[in-house]
Amino acid sequence: GDGKDGLGMFNVIPCNPNATEEVKALLNYFNELSGNGIITGQHTQTTKQEELKYIQEATGKLPALCGFELLSYSPNINRLQSSEECLLEVKENENTLDNAWEWVTRQKGLITFTWHWFSPMGGKDKSFYTEHTDFDASRAIVEGTAEHKALLSDMDYMADLLKPFCDKRVPILWRPFHEAEGEWFWWGSQGPEVAKQLYLIMFDRYTRVHQLNNLIWVWNSPLPQGYVGDDKVDIISRDLYPPAHQHTDLRQEYEELIQITPTEKLAALGEIGSIPSIPALAETRVPWLWFMTWSNDYGKSELFTTKEELRRAYHHDYAITLDRLPRLY
Repeated sequence: GDGKDGLGMFNVIPCNPNATEEVKALLNYFNELSGNGIITGQHTQTTKQEELKYIQEATGKLPALCGFELLSYSPNINRLQSSEECLLEVKENENTLDNAWEWVTRQKGLITFTWHWFSPMGGKDKSFYTEHTDFDASRAIVEGTAEHKALLSDMDYMADLLKPFCDKRVPILWRPFHEAEGEWFWWGSQGPEVAKQLYLIMFDRYTRVHQLNNLIWVWNSPLPQGYVGDDKVDIISRDLYPPAHQHTDLRQEYEELIQITPTEKLAALGEIGSIPSIPALAETRVPWLWFMTWSNDYGKSELFTTKEELRRAYHHDYAITLDRLPRLY
């Protein structure tokens, strides 16, 4: 498509030609919402989901979008060479998929998944970090290597966990290989071109082999280098951590992000520390589709966003909270 049509909207044909009707309905809703409202989101790192309790106590509301962490489902966690901190993080994160089911079925909210993927081979401790693994992502994209086989094995394992959501036709905002612009995670450690190839391998495998037609593909890097192409992405996003208590419309960051695509794409704040200013966004209409506040201190304390600012955001007409989310499927 050629970006916006006569109605001033984006073309939102799913990048997966076999996408479910529910995916299409959600993308159409996003299309209408973009520039007219923003979806409130919160990442939850543990099964206790203390961030949600905090928001509910502070605002009387819940976010429309909940983020879930998949790190504990990584098949290659080296428990023998892991710190207490790592083991605790894994333990507290176990069974987050049960929480996701509950969120979808009981609350009727939207879901997005983040996978801090412990490296498929080698590695110790929190091996999603480059510094804790010798796993070579540049070898993982080469067919026939041990690294490639390990990569596909982990991908297939995760696909099986995602399949029940597909069977029940639940759309997932799927944000794989997040922060691919950086070298801090193994998938970005060999540069953006390698990260791009990893994403394309997953895209092909998940759409063609596993037929996970419920995934909405979210690319998460502001770099033009390594962009995977408009035909493999539904929504572009970036992660931002502004200074504590700095709340703006993030216009400049939006303008930078949309430079990576030849055609206009829906754009989101995949992760954020201090929340954006909802009153400012209502004025300027910078079309961020959602923001997802990160977990722990970002989402359950006043260190980055005061309760007053949170209330102002969640009670603003421009904010889509859980109670304002239409039933789309």
